[in-house]
Amino acid sequence: MPTDTAPPGRLDIEADAGLLRIRIVNPARYNAMSLSMWEALGAAVADAQARPGLRAIVLEGDGERAFVSGADISEFGAQRGDPAQVARYDRAVAGAQQALTASTVPTVALIRGICMGGGMGLALACDLRYCNQGARFRMPAARLGLGYALGGVKRMCDVLGGARAADLFLTARTFDGREAARIGLVQEVFADADFNAAAAERVAAVAGNAPLTVRAARLALQHLQGGGQAPSAEAVHQAVRACFDSDDYQEGQAAFREKRTPVFKGR
Repeated sequence: MPTDTAPPGRLDIEADAGLLRIRIVNPARYNAMSLSMWEALGAAVADAQARPGLRAIVLEGDGERAFVSGADISEFGAQRGDPAQVARYDRAVAGAQQALTASTVPTVALIRGICMGGGMGLALACDLRYCNQGARFRMPAARLGLGYALGGVKRMCDVLGGARAADLFLTARTFDGREAARIGLVQEVFADADFNAAAAERVAAVAGNAPLTVRAARLALQHLQGGGQAPSAEAVHQAVRACFDSDDYQEGQAAFREKRTPVFKGR
């Protein structure tokens, strides 16, 4: 179902077979994110947490040219012109990224083409990132005179390490999908012609796994990464115990014995 935002961009949101697909649509600006789009994305991810049977959230850009080229600079004069506007904009960006990192279900970024600035921030907020070889990455803040929020810098350091993060922020250089995989920015890179099928296979694998096990693993990762909203160790222990008390645990053992694919229900 389309979620309308102020022109020229919008989010297209579709729920299907346990997946929530969020497509970022702003083709005239290589899928750049406007303020209204940042706010809509945070709300969409937060609202999705209550969906029964949800197995994963998939974030992608419209078309082949871009995932997200960054924030829509064309509206900065109107939307980031004074301290109050800057604060609102920063809250919207942080809210969208925090909604992704705090999601109770896995989040997957499918990256084709340009992924720069705020697009990299969105991708890094997801659990899994896959790109095509033709993808182009850049953190261009230093070429635009923008300050990049502490949370975004921390996330890049958590994923890439301080040395890699310093390289990308301070040089503002462009690099391709192969290098993105080599430095760990994405989990895998696929040939352009193979990307759609290969990425769909990875998403299906995530969606087909035991939801309670996936949730426990995500809580553990969030706890270890720390931060003010990180789950407690006890919350992780409870989630682990819930796995062993679940019907899915019995189903997994039965499927293993019977040499068949398990069918997990999330309970």
